[in-house]
Amino acid sequence: MTVNKSEKLNNILTELDSAVVAFSGGVDSSLLLYRAHKINRTGVIAVTVKTPYIPSREIEEASEFTKKYGIKHKILNISFPEIIRQNPIERCYLCKKTLFSQIVDFAVKNKYEHILDGSNANDTSEFRPGMKALKEMGIRSPLLESGLTKKEIRELLHTEGLEIWDKPAMACLLTRIPYNTEIKPEMLKMVEEAENILFEQGYPGTRVRVHEDVARIECLPGYIDKIIHDPKREHIVANLKKIGFRYVSLDMEGYRTGSLNPENLQI
Repeated sequence: MTVNKSEKLNNILTELDSAVVAFSGGVDSSLLLYRAHKINRTGVIAVTVKTPYIPSREIEEASEFTKKYGIKHKILNISFPEIIRQNPIERCYLCKKTLFSQIVDFAVKNKYEHILDGSNANDTSEFRPGMKALKEMGIRSPLLESGLTKKEIRELLHTEGLEIWDKPAMACLLTRIPYNTEIKPEMLKMVEEAENILFEQGYPGTRVRVHEDVARIECLPGYIDKIIHDPKREHIVANLKKIGFRYVSLDMEGYRTGSLNPENLQI
């Protein structure tokens, strides 16, 4: 089944003369970009958006990926959109509209016919208001059109020998902060620094959710027991307090997508 979906993806990309790939550096957009570049080396460019709420580590890894495979890459620096300053429930929709408008402008000015994003088949079953914005703007999602799931995307990356295949899922830093909370620069800085500390201690993919002066740590499966018994646990706590948190808690449910979403949100 995955083979058929993989061929369908290639067929879709073959039909495109030129395209901008919205490239976050994550698993999904990496497969999309890698395949698009493989099929059309001269007509494809990766565009990465850099904003105050995208972790710097993600921007750096996106740059490293494009350099490694010789892919054209443009980073668009965009200031914080004031329309989402209060972190509204429709944040993702408003954010996508704002950021992709910049990508559309870039594509038009540089004569690229299509804009592609890395949404996959799993995204239709989750609360993803940003997908509505993409549809309204005519952005294509070849992975979704091919029916590829996150698991299948990782399998294809592994088969093709790309080290990124097991990279933990990431999301913008705004997802760490409750809705209807004013976003302040120091808040984003605290979250990014806290997650970097945990990454460096061997806990990649860990989320640090902010509840005023409380840091709520959500670990990936298998990390909860490890972090509880980690000899460096006190060192981690001390460092998180040093950057501004008063309390540090470990969420015993572990990491789950959208844990700050209000209940009963409609997809």
